[in-house]
Amino acid sequence: MAGVAVALSVVGGGAFAVASLDAGVANMPLHQVVENVNTVSLPSLWADKPLQLFRSDLTRSSDTADSLLSRLGLSDPEAAAYLRSARTARQQLMGRAGRMVSVEGDAEHRLTRLTARWANDDGENFTRWIMERNAEGFVAREETARLNIGTRMGNGTIQSSLFAATDDADIPDSVASQLADIFAGDIDFHRALRKGDRFAVVYESLEADGEVLRTGRVLSAEFVNNGKTHQAFWFQEANAKEGGYYNADGISLRRAYLASPLAFSRMTSGFKMRFHPILQTWRAHLGVDYAAPTGTPVRSVGQGIVDVAGVQGGFGNVVMVKHANGHTTVYAHLSRINVKRGQSVMQGQTLGLVGATGWATGPHLHFEFRVNGQHKDPLTMARQSVSVEVSAAAREQFKRQATLAKIDLTAAASTQISRAE
Repeated sequence: MAGVAVALSVVGGGAFAVASLDAGVANMPLHQVVENVNTVSLPSLWADKPLQLFRSDLTRSSDTADSLLSRLGLSDPEAAAYLRSARTARQQLMGRAGRMVSVEGDAEHRLTRLTARWANDDGENFTRWIMERNAEGFVAREETARLNIGTRMGNGTIQSSLFAATDDADIPDSVASQLADIFAGDIDFHRALRKGDRFAVVYESLEADGEVLRTGRVLSAEFVNNGKTHQAFWFQEANAKEGGYYNADGISLRRAYLASPLAFSRMTSGFKMRFHPILQTWRAHLGVDYAAPTGTPVRSVGQGIVDVAGVQGGFGNVVMVKHANGHTTVYAHLSRINVKRGQSVMQGQTLGLVGATGWATGPHLHFEFRVNGQHKDPLTMARQSVSVEVSAAAREQFKRQATLAKIDLTAAASTQISRAE
């Protein structure tokens, strides 16, 4: 048979039709079949099932019980009153930003069930708080469960700042901050970023009931700055108390000196190297001026002893730290000094706060790196500082782990971000 097409339509008591595609089919015997069909009204399928509405949102620091429920599409004074009286809700939800809350409501927009989740301080478990309506009103219970550790990845290109790029890539701020810390010995994120720089990152996500509660550690990352590629891989040797980040050759990225005395944050990401307003000259040959809001913490770039902590001429409030091998770092124009002369300081320890004391027309930090009295570029000194390597016993394990991590990084670099509006 060259071809046969049969179209069947059933309406009410039933109907049947055949359409042939060639003359031979017309001579075939036809049989009519009639059957009664009982139709079902679709609304009756749901007549005995109450309408349930589902919605989720994150808490805000300004939330009250009423505003939270209203934003979740509910209008329920009784539920709001219970939330205000529940100790756990007051402590864990009201006034706390970023807590995931899911609700179920009925057709009258009354709450039937509320579930809130948050990660515990131990980093391994989370708390699930459930509030439900019953015949007498509301009851609540608290449960503890294990967090699931997932892996996420992303990439971005610098157009204006690191945080703008991570926002465009839907990468959390905590991951952006980790990127800046990981590469702090190689890249000065305040003055060395270039438009067109790009990055890729693989990081942990801590999940509860399929929802991400917060991000975890960066597992691997790549940053291309001014054409130079920097890579980092998290690795912890067996029996070691803590791990660290290493490049592909197994050399630690933790240097004796940080590239910048200001921790990179969203607050400082828009500030760049500045032109000196009084001396009318670029000061890069003697030091680096970092514009930053008053009160921004200033950290020691390396371990050392405080040599000066006080007022000194045009520097205003200044801290000078002596390091090994005749190295000295200078932190000037501070609004506040947090250390004393002779005090030992660790790398990353806060020395004071950004200000505008001395010869300064606006809040900024003047930073210098001196070697036996001669001024040096802080970024160059950071890159030249000594780093440790993975031990010989752990080298093969590191190579295997880094090989797998490179595959993930390649995938992260090629990932396209999809958004559902």
